Amino acid sequence: MRIGLLSFVTDESMPIVDLATEAEARGFESLFVPKKAHLPVSRRTPWPGGVLPDTYKRTYDPFVALAAAAAVTSTIRLGTGICMAVARDPIITAKEVASLDAISNGRFVFGIGYGWNAEEIEDHGVPFASRAAVLREKVLAMKAIWSGDEAGFQGEHVSFEATWSWPKPRQRPHPPIVMGSRASAANFRDIADYCDGWMPIEYFGKTEPTRCCPHSTHSRRSLIDTRAEGWPARSWCSSRPPGVVALEPRSLVRRR
Repeated sequence: MRIGLLSFVTDESMPIVDLATEAEARGFESLFVPKKAHLPVSRRTPWPGGVLPDTYKRTYDPFVALAAAAAVTSTIRLGTGICMAVARDPIITAKEVASLDAISNGRFVFGIGYGWNAEEIEDHGVPFASRAAVLREKVLAMKAIWSGDEAGFQGEHVSFEATWSWPKPRQRPHPPIVMGSRASAANFRDIADYCDGWMPIEYFGKTEPTRCCPHSTHSRRSLIDTRAEGWPARSWCSSRPPGVVALEPRSLVRRR
């Protein structure tokens, strides 16, 4: 069994260098950190867990934090849990992902998500209702940059001419892309379409185990019903309480 950590690394938490060093020394397989570039004061979109934890307001940039962690470790895998790639420039994000994967000698895991806060996403110029489609194009654009010496992309939401961008990721064709989401047929279709794994998100404070457990009847049915060609062989299953949580790799059901 491989166990990892997910921690909100902030200006008030245990320093990331100490956390990464101690986690690796104790045999943890991975360390994930979340990202919030900013958090609107408006609470028009309520946090799904009730009262918004203060940690959401104070997170470090994950790529800076994980670069510091990479410098003092050698074996532990390092990941974003999650990076809200839908609200980021894909050209810049592709560069950051590739750089971090190269610096860490191929230890990066790219955790992404749709985002839950409408105000936050809209502040970045992305309509909340379109975020799934925008995220898909941004990930596909990044894959193009990582895979080719010259890469361009033309889509409805993302468009740029052929460009050069090095370094390329150490892991080929790119680091694992893991979707942080709840269980639904639509989310599973996206995971099968352009991701490599799933990081389930729990329904905080609600008794809905069939919605969040990858081994539940609901989740298995959603996985089997999708028309995707195949399924990632790995998921990261999180559990409460928030803060530092255990992540246990589990197998997803493959479509027959």
